[in-house]
Amino acid sequence: MNHDSVQEYYGEILQTSADLQTNACCTAGDIPDHLKAVLGKIHDEVLAKYYGCGLIAPDALQGMRILDLGCGSGRDVYALSGLVGEAGRVVGVDMTEAQLDVARAHQDYHAQAFGYARSNTEFHHGLIEHLDDLPLEAGSFDIIVSNCVLNLALDKEAVLRGVHHLLKPGGEMYFSDVYADRRMPDALAKDKVLYGECLSGALYWNDFENIAKRVGFADPRLVEDRVLTIENPEIEAKVGNIGFTSATYRLFKLDGLEPACEDYGQAVIYKGTIEEAPQTFVLDKHHAIEAGKVFAVCGNTYRMLHQSRFAQHFEFIGSWDTHFGLFGDCGGETPFDGPLKGDASTSGSCC
Repeated sequence: MNHDSVQEYYGEILQTSADLQTNACCTAGDIPDHLKAVLGKIHDEVLAKYYGCGLIAPDALQGMRILDLGCGSGRDVYALSGLVGEAGRVVGVDMTEAQLDVARAHQDYHAQAFGYARSNTEFHHGLIEHLDDLPLEAGSFDIIVSNCVLNLALDKEAVLRGVHHLLKPGGEMYFSDVYADRRMPDALAKDKVLYGECLSGALYWNDFENIAKRVGFADPRLVEDRVLTIENPEIEAKVGNIGFTSATYRLFKLDGLEPACEDYGQAVIYKGTIEEAPQTFVLDKHHAIEAGKVFAVCGNTYRMLHQSRFAQHFEFIGSWDTHFGLFGDCGGETPFDGPLKGDASTSGSCC
């Protein structure tokens, strides 16, 4: 498999999303109403050239500087440009010129649609494995997103290393992709259709988490996931018993994150001040934090909230003075067989 094959698939073979042979490139979940509003303003040609469903958009985006990896025709870039406001900025990168031609043709259209004096978007042609070759300043992005594109990269570790380099301290990568329940056989990895359909380039999920940790994202957080049903008998026969999952992760660029969830007796209170999440803020699959309620957290979760753009929306309780061991049931089991003091089940929310 090579970059030319991927470019051919997305620049020539696929003309609209209807040409996809599976639903693997679709992201999980229903689209919230506030996202439907911005999607309703996207140009029809941009929508027609988008190869997926759903939108990768975390909360609290006003004024943010965002990078979209594998932006294609620019649908997510333009949707995010409507969410960051005129003071924010969204940059798209893609390796397929035909897709970027569509994206660039509608910059003024979307600025007008969102009521901006000028466009707050820009697009660059390049490989997401070589982000350092592009005119992008290190440590300049609050958020980096990617919508089912990492699996198409030939060097996934290089992508994540570049992401870590470009994020500001406290910034995050928030992205959806396809993962396999085992490592991909070489024969399938070389299949152009399977690769283009986001299947045979999928990482084994455990390899992904280890790569993320190796480049500096110490505690990958799974936000949501769903089992993929390919719904194409010929392709199902090719992949055999390999299972695929569509998953959204967030990776924070933070110093001090620990390998396990450690308990320092800390807690947070969500103020309910994020416009799109007034009742409950969802950090990840194990942290749905209700407004106004004291919510016990591990040290890593405390840092993710305290040292990121979310800090203004929380009150923080506790210090780092006393360590109480592993946090609850989710920090891993002790290697010892004897009884422990205390009851892990009462320690608070799972991290």
